[in-house]
Amino acid sequence: MVRIPPDIIPFSGRFEGQTHYFACRVYFEDTDFSGIVYHANYLRYMERARSDMLRCLGVDQRGTHDAGGGVYAVADMHLRFVRPAKMDDDLVVMSQITRLRAAACIIHQRVIRRGQSVTDSIETLLEADVTAAFINPEGRPIRQPRAWVDAFSAILDPDQKDRPRL
Repeated sequence: MVRIPPDIIPFSGRFEGQTHYFACRVYFEDTDFSGIVYHANYLRYMERARSDMLRCLGVDQRGTHDAGGGVYAVADMHLRFVRPAKMDDDLVVMSQITRLRAAACIIHQRVIRRGQSVTDSIETLLEADVTAAFINPEGRPIRQPRAWVDAFSAILDPDQKDRPRL
């Protein structure tokens, strides 16, 4: 029988204030032939960070989907690439909900390269604004569950609240 040490668990990010932080590392498979991160892989890093952010907020995406409810789908994304990441870089994806609508939320994400020590400066590699629409199984927008809207509202900057009427 194989025993797995109890502290070996999937990595989870965390919130500090209104920002969710998700760390990841660049592996060989993430890079292109020139040794820098292939542009599409940033989308993977950001998707993992968004999914982890929802999990940290108590949003059960899988349970809702399995029960025939809605799911999030990226409806719009604006990216600005600043600098490339390279093999073995330690990255942090910072995610913050900036707007909330009845059937969508807008998330600002920033991918940074973390220095080797806490005194090293950080470099922004990419910035993105992502609109995640909540859709039913037929692909039509529907209102987000009230409990989820409440969880998002709790971490939304009070100056940017665009809370939907439910």
